[in-house]
Amino acid sequence: MLGTIRAFWNDQRGVAMILVAIMLPVLIGFSLLAIDMSRVNGLHNDLQKGVDAMALAAAAELDGNVDAITRANRAVTTLVANSTLFSTSGDHPIVLADVTVTYLTGIPASDDITLTAAGVDSNAQNWASTDPKVVRFAEVTVNASGATDGAGAFATIFPASLVGSTEKMDIRPQAVAGFTNALCQFTPMFICNPYTSLGALQTALSGTKKPMIWLKEQQGGNTAQYGPGNYGFLATPEGDKSTQALTEMFAVTSPAACFSQNGVTTRPGNIPPVNDGINTRFDLYPNGNSGKLDPADAPPAPNVRKGMVASPGKNCSYSAPSNGQTNNYKALPRDNCFYSGGCTQAGVLGDGTWDFTGYWTVNHGNASTSGVLTACGASPSRYCVYKYEIDNPSLKSGQEKTPPQCNTTTQTADRRLLYVAIIDCVANTVQGGSQALPVQAFASVFVTEPAGGSPNADIYGEMQDISTVAGQNTLKKLQRNEAQLYR
Repeated sequence: MLGTIRAFWNDQRGVAMILVAIMLPVLIGFSLLAIDMSRVNGLHNDLQKGVDAMALAAAAELDGNVDAITRANRAVTTLVANSTLFSTSGDHPIVLADVTVTYLTGIPASDDITLTAAGVDSNAQNWASTDPKVVRFAEVTVNASGATDGAGAFATIFPASLVGSTEKMDIRPQAVAGFTNALCQFTPMFICNPYTSLGALQTALSGTKKPMIWLKEQQGGNTAQYGPGNYGFLATPEGDKSTQALTEMFAVTSPAACFSQNGVTTRPGNIPPVNDGINTRFDLYPNGNSGKLDPADAPPAPNVRKGMVASPGKNCSYSAPSNGQTNNYKALPRDNCFYSGGCTQAGVLGDGTWDFTGYWTVNHGNASTSGVLTACGASPSRYCVYKYEIDNPSLKSGQEKTPPQCNTTTQTADRRLLYVAIIDCVANTVQGGSQALPVQAFASVFVTEPAGGSPNADIYGEMQDISTVAGQNTLKKLQRNEAQLYR
């Protein structure tokens, strides 16, 4: 008997079957978990790609126009088709009903701060808005399952209930995409909004009468507060520029710089005069035409009327008219209020009322005004008159000619436009140092007369257009709009 027991104890046949029987449930469980992980990752990837595409499609339409949200919803509905696999709701394309689309004015600074599908972050700040003029981000979140399974509903093969869990769950990826508006080939310059309010400036630019602005160099050093009408320069993507390099950027036709409406950085230090660069538009070049201040790189505009006398020849130049010539030369006048002292906004902004009749009589004599008034309206802007003179070369002309007399290689009519960023200098306490600042809008300014040099470096120009919904879309050619994922 004892021998039989000892033999049985030492007999190892069939032990593998016992081990297999013990480990088989574990092996099957891990296999099912691996399959479930693969399936859930596949479903998550399908859903994430879908909401990414939806968010990008929606964000690309958020350009601030009144129909931006309508177009964004249409883009989500019609332009995107991503199908899901492994969802209990079946294999089907993700549609608008499967997600919540929320439009946001901004997003939290850190990804650690979460966002709900309604656009409220974990700090209880609500970023959501239905105003198409202010939304800049599109948030897309997969909906939770309701009475029926949603697009993210997932059922495990592994019997999770055996370990106190559940076999059903919701996969709910989220994506946030934003719209970026930048202007390229743009002069690195900002001006202080003369109204501070963007709405008031938009109203001033809405008619055919365009107000003149007196752009003044800020005086007082790095700690002095900028005010209405002051101007300054922007730091370029390549870093701060020397005075010569900055002047050249104002001279060339296509400055190599882009600036985002999300924010710009001001150039620190004193404001150097850039009149040599600006005045190439008027066929005026500094002695030696050094660097890119040369007609080959910085050609004049096709219309350079400026109330100056040309002295043709080998060393062609312009000079102020003598006493006997003053009645025969007249630049585009400033608004009347600049002469009377009645301009508003600290005296830097006119109302668009100027001496058109006097200008026309001196430069075009008794030529009929019917054509220009038909083209430009009863209260024509200086820019429209300037372009009319270009488009009508046979127009009777006085002593001063429309085309440049020293350099015949010209650019398009837009050569006399400066493109600037508009900043609320009061609200942002803008001073002379380097600052990161939000941009209210971009604008174009028609330079009406040669810019001044030291010590004041004043620039007079007629404000033309603005890059908002109230604008005339003439800045579109400089805009670079793109959507990108942020979350």
